[in-house]
Amino acid sequence: MAAARDQAARILHPHSDRAESEIARGTSPAAAEQARPHGSDETVGRRPAEAPDQPAIDQPAAAPAAAAASAEPKSGKRKLVLLGIVALLALAAASYGVHYVLVGRFYVSTDDAYVRANNTMLGARVSGHIAAILPGDNALVRSGEVIFTIDDGDYRIAVDAARSKIATQQATIDRIGRQVTAQESAVEQAKAQLASADAALKRAGLDFERQQALSTKGFASRATFEVSEAGRDQGMAAVKSAQAAYDAARDNVEVTKAQQVEARAQLAELQTSLAKAERDLDFTSVRAPVDGVFSNRLVNTGDFVVMGQRLGNVVPLHDVFIDANFKETQLKRIRPGQPVTISVDAYGHRKFEGVVDSISPAAGSVFTLLPPDNATGNFTKIVQRLPVRIRVPKDVARQNLLRAGMSVYATVDTRNGAKDADSDADLDAPAMVQPQ
Repeated sequence: MAAARDQAARILHPHSDRAESEIARGTSPAAAEQARPHGSDETVGRRPAEAPDQPAIDQPAAAPAAAAASAEPKSGKRKLVLLGIVALLALAAASYGVHYVLVGRFYVSTDDAYVRANNTMLGARVSGHIAAILPGDNALVRSGEVIFTIDDGDYRIAVDAARSKIATQQATIDRIGRQVTAQESAVEQAKAQLASADAALKRAGLDFERQQALSTKGFASRATFEVSEAGRDQGMAAVKSAQAAYDAARDNVEVTKAQQVEARAQLAELQTSLAKAERDLDFTSVRAPVDGVFSNRLVNTGDFVVMGQRLGNVVPLHDVFIDANFKETQLKRIRPGQPVTISVDAYGHRKFEGVVDSISPAAGSVFTLLPPDNATGNFTKIVQRLPVRIRVPKDVARQNLLRAGMSVYATVDTRNGAKDADSDADLDAPAMVQPQ
């Protein structure tokens, strides 16, 4: 019955259905409200008995009106959110700009930086077969610790032979010393014989003078005079012979002493040979020159090595440093002593502080095997890089976490120590010339 009445009302009031359809299609809430009360009033005026059924007709229009009413607050909230985002972005940009002007522009960074170490190359100083390799690969070694041992049989024989030669030469020197003593005794004997010859010559001379005086007076025979004369001449010859013997004995002493000096010089030469043999024997043990980590082993047990051959490396990790290759356009404010923040790629975001130690006197291209020659051919300017040595704190280096060759990110704080960098004066100005 109610359905029949609704159908009759739609036939009598078609504009009411059009209003409802417009509301359903998205017509504005105000137009829908104007259309709906008009139809309702006519329905009430013409069919008062059907008034209780009116809410069934107005109920579908309530939902779009509520949706439109709730859409207005949502649009306002969206605008507030957008304004807040824009304000935050503007605040962040202003904060970044202030930080860059006050702090950021003084920081110079590069990722072309690497950990370095003065690694030592171990080499053989004598030839021979490798007898043993004591430490393992990548093992920590101390200064003076034996790393390689070379077969030392031949070198021990050389040491023993040198010692035997020294003993023989020492015996020779002792023998010559005794000969010197004997020659000195012979000199004394020759001296005594010379004195005896002088005494005999004196006696023969006196006898000759006496016989000569007697012979002149006719008291002695001619034969006796001639015998005394011959005795005098023999005495003179004996003196000369004794003098020659004395001189010869004295010269022999000097010769023997010279031989002893020569023997001592030969002894010193043999002692030098012994020292070299002992040194070669000591070189059969290849020792670590510094504290570090033994690595890059190039030989195995039993290999034959020659003098100068490379055997391995010792890397002193406790004394590592960093070489950061900054562009030449970044060096304006970098000075030794400035703090550096270093981030190691291998350990994520872990950082530590270093100090600028020195700046290389030349770009890396200057020290290459074939430096570039820009005077020939076409020229393309390329920004050069200069190594900057960064000192690593000892407590950080002793942790042995920094390994040679690791990549790092270095940031230099140039706020201090670079007042002259902001000067506009020419480099040849008196105030800019730095004493060397």
